[in-house]
Amino acid sequence: MKVLVTGNGQLAQELNETQPSGFEVRYLSRSDLDITDGAACLAQTDSFRPDWIINAAAYTAVDKAETDRDAAFDSNANAVENLAIAAKLVDARLLHISTDFVFDGTSHLPYKPDDGCSPLGVYGESKYLGEQLLGKALPEAVIIRTAWVYSCFGNNFVKTMIRLMKERPELGIISDQIGTPTWAKGLAHAVWNAIGKNVDGGIYHWTDAGVASWYDFAVAIQDLSIQKGLLSNPVTILPIKTSMYPTPAKRPSFSVLDKEKIESSLSTKTVHWRQQLSDMLDELVKQS
Repeated sequence: MKVLVTGNGQLAQELNETQPSGFEVRYLSRSDLDITDGAACLAQTDSFRPDWIINAAAYTAVDKAETDRDAAFDSNANAVENLAIAAKLVDARLLHISTDFVFDGTSHLPYKPDDGCSPLGVYGESKYLGEQLLGKALPEAVIIRTAWVYSCFGNNFVKTMIRLMKERPELGIISDQIGTPTWAKGLAHAVWNAIGKNVDGGIYHWTDAGVASWYDFAVAIQDLSIQKGLLSNPVTILPIKTSMYPTPAKRPSFSVLDKEKIESSLSTKTVHWRQQLSDMLDELVKQS
């Protein structure tokens, strides 16, 4: 099976790390393929003739997007339509990664894939439009929404927390935004599983299991990092409200995603986020 992967962020690198045998995969960073260029997308797919395209590329600077609207929509919406058109012309299937930011966070129950969307900011709006354009251009496409992604690769909340815990005696971490952390490696396995099983088109949700605030997540990062020798001494971690840390973009206060559909389709169960965090930190220990 031939697969074309766009992007070079955390997920793309974990897809490379977890690539199953029997797949011929072409990984394309932004310098290899600008997905906002429709002609370039057509040229790449025509030359490689993939069975699947995995779109792991996105504009993810949530706050910057508020003043960089055109770039966000170009990468997260128009580019997705470009890939859909290119996939259709070579009879390839497309798996696209989306986000919990399509929801407004007013629910008190985990969001199901068919729940209504109401993004709070430009990033979420652009990702939601990308989903809509993809659904119209390629109804059999697979959309996987995820949230709070981290990895050994790139910049993310886990690595930032470890750095700050080495530099500062005290941290204030938001405690009134609730969601679920997601190890990109677990997401990568789910993506490969979905392709291997040739899952039906539609929208799916994937995060690790469980629920946490950013404060809970930070406390676990410190506890486990001390256990594993990544940190020497604990620092004070204070729970703070979102109102105490204003940002240009609003975040959903609750964005837990319901994974029942994808667990059923893939015949698998998500692993609790704390166990996944522990395994990721073990990888960081090996790297260091």
